[in-house]
Amino acid sequence: MPKEQLRYDRMVEAALRSVVRDAIAQVAENGLTGNHHFYLTFRTGYPGVQVPDFLRAQYPNEMTIVLQFQFYGLEVNDTGFAVTLSFNNVHERLVIPFAAITTFADPSVNFALQFQPAEPTEAAEPEPLAGRTVASRPDDKSAPAEEPKRGEVVALDAFRKK
Repeated sequence: MPKEQLRYDRMVEAALRSVVRDAIAQVAENGLTGNHHFYLTFRTGYPGVQVPDFLRAQYPNEMTIVLQFQFYGLEVNDTGFAVTLSFNNVHERLVIPFAAITTFADPSVNFALQFQPAEPTEAAEPEPLAGRTVASRPDDKSAPAEEPKRGEVVALDAFRKK
């Protein structure tokens, strides 16, 4: 059986993941404007994901974070992003490859993307983000980011245009 040469499904996934990358990069550069905020669900066991052990134990498969009010040191590169969020009033650094993301939503504009879980590849080794700060948010005067509640399901159908 001949090897399929044009994998349009993979091309579309890659293009949509670049939308996520571009949105996060714009926020890293300019901050969030208006009512924009992001819900990002990602696979915690995906290679390159770095989360504190207590979060990995609480969310062994998937976790949702919200970038809205208080986040620090948002860094973005071609393969992923890193951000510091507050969990129980303790700042924790998370590193998330774009390939680990399964859902991205900006409810302020009824926009959502859902991805097929990307298969890890050895060639997709995430670039280190240390020392590559694009923007920081030290002047953020908003409330802390909320830790997703265990067992809470965020329905994204409400954000999709019909």
